[in-house]
This record gives sequence, structure tokens and C-alpha cells, in this order.
Amino acid sequence: MSMKGEIIWRIGLIYVLMTLIAGAIIFKTLHVQIWEGEKWRKKSVAVRIKDFEVAPNRGDICACDGRKLASSVPYYELRWDASVVDGDLFGEKVDSLALCLSRFFGDESKAAYKKRLEMARARKKTYYLLNRRKVSFNELKKIRTFPIFRKGRNRGGLIEEMNSVRLQPHVNLATRTIGYLNEAEDRSFEGRVGLEGAFENELKGIPGRSIKQMMSGTWVPVTVEEPIDGNDIITTIDIDYQDIVQHALMRQLEKFDADRGTAILMEVETGDVKAIANLKRQSSGGYEEEFNYAIGDAGEPGSVMKAATMIAMLEDGYVEPEDTVDLGGKGVYAFFDKTLADSDGKKPGKITVQHVFEISSNGIAKLVNDFYKDKPERFVNRLCGLDLDKKLGIPLKGEGDPYIKHPGDSTWSGISLPWMSIGYEVKLTPLQVLAFYNAIANNGQRMRPRFVKEIRHRGQLVEQFEPEEVGGRICSRSTLKKLQRILEGVVENGTARNIYTDKYRIAGKTGTARIATGKKGYQIRKYRASFVGYFPADHPLYSCIVVIDEPSLSKGYYASSVSSPVFREIADKIYSAAYLQYGEVKGEADKSLPVCKNGLKEDFLAVFDDLDIEVEGKADVKQNDWVLTASNEGENVVLKPRRITNSQVPNVKGMGLKDALYLLENAGLSVGVSGAGMVMSQSLQPGTEVRQGSYIHIELR
Repeated sequence: MSMKGEIIWRIGLIYVLMTLIAGAIIFKTLHVQIWEGEKWRKKSVAVRIKDFEVAPNRGDICACDGRKLASSVPYYELRWDASVVDGDLFGEKVDSLALCLSRFFGDESKAAYKKRLEMARARKKTYYLLNRRKVSFNELKKIRTFPIFRKGRNRGGLIEEMNSVRLQPHVNLATRTIGYLNEAEDRSFEGRVGLEGAFENELKGIPGRSIKQMMSGTWVPVTVEEPIDGNDIITTIDIDYQDIVQHALMRQLEKFDADRGTAILMEVETGDVKAIANLKRQSSGGYEEEFNYAIGDAGEPGSVMKAATMIAMLEDGYVEPEDTVDLGGKGVYAFFDKTLADSDGKKPGKITVQHVFEISSNGIAKLVNDFYKDKPERFVNRLCGLDLDKKLGIPLKGEGDPYIKHPGDSTWSGISLPWMSIGYEVKLTPLQVLAFYNAIANNGQRMRPRFVKEIRHRGQLVEQFEPEEVGGRICSRSTLKKLQRILEGVVENGTARNIYTDKYRIAGKTGTARIATGKKGYQIRKYRASFVGYFPADHPLYSCIVVIDEPSLSKGYYASSVSSPVFREIADKIYSAAYLQYGEVKGEADKSLPVCKNGLKEDFLAVFDDLDIEVEGKADVKQNDWVLTASNEGENVVLKPRRITNSQVPNVKGMGLKDALYLLENAGLSVGVSGAGMVMSQSLQPGTEVRQGSYIHIELR
């Protein structure tokens, strides 16, 4: 082939190849534009437009007076886009900026900051972290005035990324009850404790939505759906009372070198938890809140259980406070192969039942064993009737399970009954014990412990939580009055005599319990010292429990010296504050007898028991359902029999309308009524023969 032919062939080959390549390009272009066009257009939008979640502000947790217990505070992470800063500006101001950053953060020299800024500039960093420390909004405002940064985001390059940090302004006050958030838990409700966890749905708010478009390297908001901030939680906690309770507990823990302790203050009438402290010794030697022992630590309560035991014996009629019992001259009580001894080493001999309780003698176990050994289920049922086997049903997670042993349990033994009577082989949390004693102070009515009063959104009421009664009265009025007097006697004459004051009256019970330690049981000497009670005893405002675990044996471990003084310190300060707020809290109740209508005996007995009014003549009306009432010189109510038969017109004078109608209509009479009040007259004479369908008119005044 000639030179010319070879050149033409090569040119032709190149032309063909170029034509094929051009055709492929045209084909691919058409394919992308037509067949794959929709796909790539969607990807283009996805790259240029992005959907961002806008986090709401978390609601505050507040004390009962509105002061903040936990709040989310905005903090900012500072980064820098070095690529947007003009070269002349950077060269002129980098020294000044480095000096300002060095002085502000105080962690590196001016030269070190200058070197870092120059390195970021040279590498054209667009998201350079200036410092690991986050800054507050007020600090951010100052940083915005620094050289270069004052030129704004697009020329100065300062990037501000906001994050919310959950803070508790009153450091270490009720920390575990309030709850907390940390970085590992921020994205998950699981693991959060206290009120933060219990009211997560109310506090967290509803996230908003921001659609942003990439323009000139920056995400610019296009449309925004505003977030809805979380609600605020108004708790029952009083910050001033919390401070009193917590510091009184801490001082005693330090004094006795104890392992841990808890103290709770509750308002008697409402069940409001006004203060709750849980302190644990740290390796550093100090005490901090680590676990909510008040709510979660179910253990053997010891002698504070004796109040429930006394209710059982009083309700069953086995004892009266003034009864004399012979406990022997040794203070040691045998039960099968075990013995119990009174801790004080004294020989009780013959003493009253009340004094057995006041000095916390374990002779109470002997009484229980004597009365209930052939029917232990009766005693256990009494304890369960006090709801001691049930959780309190509080909103906070982690409430410990109460445990009352039953005769059918596999671990029941010959010593279970006497041991349970003094607070062993049963388990209760400190809050469960306090709720029981609070019922004693509250005329027998149990209240569910209340931690939150209201939920609010920007000051507007969303939901209100009223005080909640739980079940009926724990025992009869007469038993309650006897027990209240016995509890006062503990402070006046018994184991808590050291906290007696003539300024106001205190009622309560000490308890010193041996703590079981794993498989070794009670071989290792560890103790739990408790005092629970209420004040002022004659007009209870507050109940309180103090539990201190594992005080140093060399410094003392009895409740009278370890826990009772903490209760007294708390009571003194709270009573003084209450006196200033409410004035004199003591007062005599109106003892005049109420006006009584005649009527059904069972109704009268229930009402008089509730009003603590003595009733005479019970034996005279034993066989009667309907009674007359009279007073004995204004001191007591006297019941007299009223004979009712359906064959004679009943005497309904002095009755209320409901009872009168019941008797007259049951007798087959047609009744007409005028007036209101009690029956003063009836048209048919009592005792006359009833004619079915006869009309009788009664007048009430």
C-alpha cells in the first residue's frame, strides 16, 4: 500500500471510531434524558434539598413554687470555615483572633492558637473545631465580637452548632428523684430514671421539620414546621425543705461514718412528697445521690413494723394498751430452736402492753406467738389488710416489691410468725413504711405518695393531679386513737426519749434491724437504723422517715442515737417554718355532740366510730336493728332500742326521711311527705294495726 493509501486508511479508521464514539455519547445522552430522566431528576433534588428535624425545647421540672429543678440550657459548639475568609483579612487579624481565643478558653497560648488557625487556613478546612468546650449563649455573644468572626458567617466563617444541656440548678438536691439525661440516653427513653423518665412523653415535646436547600455551599431554610416545646412539670418538692432534709441526713452520715441513708418528708393530708434524699458514700469519702433507696430498696424494716403488729392485736381484741403482761425476768424469748433477746439487756417483768411497745421490747413477738400460733394466717391477713403487701403505685419507675410471707410459702417456719411481728422475714421500702405511718397520722386514711401536682405549657394548666386516697381506713377509729397515743409514748417515755421536746409533740417509732449479707446471712454485724413518725402529734402536718444503713459499730448503731436525732433536726426546722407560715398549729377540736336522728344502728355505730364519740347502751340494743339516740349530759351518746314490726304502724319520729320511708313503705303504707329535716309528726299513731295501702302523712322539720 502506498503512503497516500495508508494515510487515507488511517484517517478513515479514526473517522469511524470518532463517529462511533459520538453516536454512543448521543445515545447515552438521550437515554439519560428520556429513559432515566426521572430517576436523575429525583437524585438532583435529593442532593440539593434536605429534610432536617428541628428539636423542641425539653420542658422544665419545677419545685412546688415554680423554681426550676431541671432545665435545658442551650450550649454551642464552635467550628470554623477557613475557606470563606479573605486572605488579606486573615493575614491582618489572625494574631488578634489567636490572642482572643487564648484568653477566652485559657487552655493554650496565643502562638498555639495562631498555628492551629494557619493550619486550618492552609488546608482549606470548612468545618474546623475551634475548641472542645461548649459555650453558653452569653459567651457566644462575646465570641461573635472577636476579630474575623465579627464579619459574620459568610465572611468570618464562624459556625455555631446549638445543643441543649440538661442542668439541675440546685446541685445534688433530690437528684435521683428528679432524674437525669446523659449523652447515651439522649436518643432513648430507656434507662432514664426519676421524673425525667416517668414524664418523658410530657417533657420531650414534638419535633419540628425544616426543609433546606443547598445554595452556594450553604444549607438555606426553604420551609419550616415549628417544633412544639415540651410541657413543664410542677412537682410537690419544696426546695427549702429539701435542703433541710438532705443536709441533716448528710451530717449524720458523716458523723457515724455510715454507708448510705435516705430521708423522706411527706405532707400528711395530701401525701405530697416535700423532700426526698438518698445519699451513698463515695470512694472519695463524700456522699452523693447514686440510687433511689427510698423507692427501690425493699428490705427488712425491723421494729418500725411493730405498729402494724399492734394494730392486728388491738383490732382482734387480744390486748389493750393498759393491759399488764408478764414477759418474765430475763428479757429472752424462746421460739422453737431460736431465741430473741431485748437489746437493752433489761428484765422487763410485768409491764403494760403500751410500755412493751414504747421500749421496743421483743416481748411483742411472744404476745403474737401466744395469740396467733394456731392461726398464723389471721395475723398475715391483718398485715395484708393494711396493704403492706401492695406497691404504692407511684409514677416513678423502680419501686421495690413489698413482701409479706404467708403460711403456705416454702420458706415458712416455726419462727416466721414471731420474726414477722418485729419486722423480719418481710420486706418494705422506706417510702412504703412512711406511707403506712402517714395513714396513722391522717386519721387512718392512706394517701398515694404524690410527686407531681401539675403539668403546664408556657404557664397554662394542661393537667392537674389531685391528692389520691387509696382504699378505706386502715383500722377502726378506736384502735387508731390507741395507737397514736402509744406512738407518742415512744417519744415521751420510750426509745426515742432523747428527741422529746416541750415545744410540740412528736409521735413515732424507732427500729434497729440486723442486715442480712448474702449467703452469710446475719453473721456479719451490719445494721439499719430507722425512725419514722409525724409531727405535731396532736395536729399532724408532716410525716417523716429517716433510714441509715451500716453506721460504724464503734460510733453507735441504735436508731435512738443514729436516726432519731436527724428526724428531730428536720422536725424542728420544718415546724418552725410551718409556724411562721400558718401560725399556731395546735388547737382543741369541737367536742360538742352532733345532732342525731333516730335510725339504723349500724349507721350510727359507723359514724360515731369515725367521729371518735363514745357510745353507751350497746348491750341494750344488741338484738335491735333500729335505735333511738340520746345524750348523757352532753358527754356520750346513749343508744336505746326501738321495736319495729310490720304488723304495727312504726314510730318514725326523729328519723330522717330515707329511714322513715323505708320502714313505712315496708309496712305496706302509702306515704305523703312535707317539710325537710327529721320527722316531727306522723298522721297514724305508732303501734296501731297496719291496714295495707293506708295513707300516712309525715311532717319533717
